[in-house]
Amino acid sequence: MTKAVKVFSKTLMVLLVVTIAFGGATSCKSKKKLAQEKAAAEYAVKVDQAKKDLTAIIDGSTNWTADEMTQRIATITSYNIDDQEVKGLIVEAEQKVDELKAEELRKAEEERLRQAEEAKRSKFLTIDEQFKAIASAANIDEANNQIQKTIQEFETPDIPVLIIISKNADFNDYDKPTTISKFLNYLKDKKQYKYAVESVKKNSLGKITELELIIK
Repeated sequence: MTKAVKVFSKTLMVLLVVTIAFGGATSCKSKKKLAQEKAAAEYAVKVDQAKKDLTAIIDGSTNWTADEMTQRIATITSYNIDDQEVKGLIVEAEQKVDELKAEELRKAEEERLRQAEEAKRSKFLTIDEQFKAIASAANIDEANNQIQKTIQEFETPDIPVLIIISKNADFNDYDKPTTISKFLNYLKDKKQYKYAVESVKKNSLGKITELELIIK
């Protein structure tokens, strides 16, 4: 009887050890499977979000700046997603950002030129206004008085006035040269000022020695 009990005890112990070992192995396998499923789910979410973000960049439906778009594309690229659609969207998104940056540079240059032109016009505003006053004078006496006032800004009545007809990349096309005296009387007779001061040269006393106009 005692021997039988001992055999039974040993058998029970073996079964218990096997059960624990099997249960532990099953538990480890379940945890590994759960970890794989979790990683797969996270990967799927990452791929889906990457596609949405890249598509938004391409469609222009995001309010991100070009720099923010560049950063997002770099982040997605760093994921090394093995998906052909994502890879294709990355290429398209990069091209879109390049186009946006080129457009931003173009607009910035246009604005710089506009401000430079505005600053130049402001600089010569007084002269332009004097010329307009002569052209819009109510009568000859008023025009002559304005001419006498304006001519004092110039070194002599015979200083050259150059009129630009058209501007090209490397050179300007000029009308026949005239003098400030002739030009002011021309404005009096035509009663129209269709020009803008392009540049002036002055002597050490601040008197204008050369005037360049452009037809508007």
